[in-house]
Amino acid sequence: MNLSLSAKAADFLNSVLLLQPRLAIFDCDGTLWAGDAGEGFFGWELTRGVVSDEVVGWARPRYADYKAGKVSEDDMCGEMATMHRGLSEAEVQRAADEYFDGFAGSIFPEMRELVQRLQDTSCDVWAVSSTNIWVIRAAMKHFAISQDKILAASTQIENGRITGQLIRVPTGEGKARAIRDVIRETPDAGFGNSRWDAEMLELAKHAFAVNPTADLEKIAQQSAWRVYWPDSVRR
Repeated sequence: MNLSLSAKAADFLNSVLLLQPRLAIFDCDGTLWAGDAGEGFFGWELTRGVVSDEVVGWARPRYADYKAGKVSEDDMCGEMATMHRGLSEAEVQRAADEYFDGFAGSIFPEMRELVQRLQDTSCDVWAVSSTNIWVIRAAMKHFAISQDKILAASTQIENGRITGQLIRVPTGEGKARAIRDVIRETPDAGFGNSRWDAEMLELAKHAFAVNPTADLEKIAQQSAWRVYWPDSVRR
């Protein structure tokens, strides 16, 4: 890709590359792109007939309760995957592909460049997200991150259909647990944007708070993690 980077962005990329990481882990929403693709897809699919009217009738008030703090992060992220139970995984994946192709303009160019440059050095790059796996699979096509390097909210699949049995919901401590269980190595570099990434970043030898929320920025300052604001973010 080799973008023409701003001096600030180039300094950030070089600071990461100088570490010569062999394993790097990235949160996705808010870190690799602006906004929340999981939330976006959720709203998009409710209006596109991806799920039944019955599910739509349940999902809207349920999400309102989540935003009001009445439903936990773990529960909501899991339910945004299991709400597809009974549907063909291939059909849901096609819907997620369509959605993210329209969302891809929100990708931070320097973060896509960083992923590419790390891959060019044979760094093992993983995506770790609480968003459902179909959206993250669609997104990783834009980063050339292979499908077996994704840890996202996911369910068991039986005969090509999505079930209500969760495999994992990587959020908060769940992100750190997924990394320990699946990758089984200490990340050299970790990148995240919210407090739900803090435990994951604590695992990394070098942690970077990218486009951080106020609470993660505070944690980053206390932990002496580097903070980076993408060029397109207005503070």
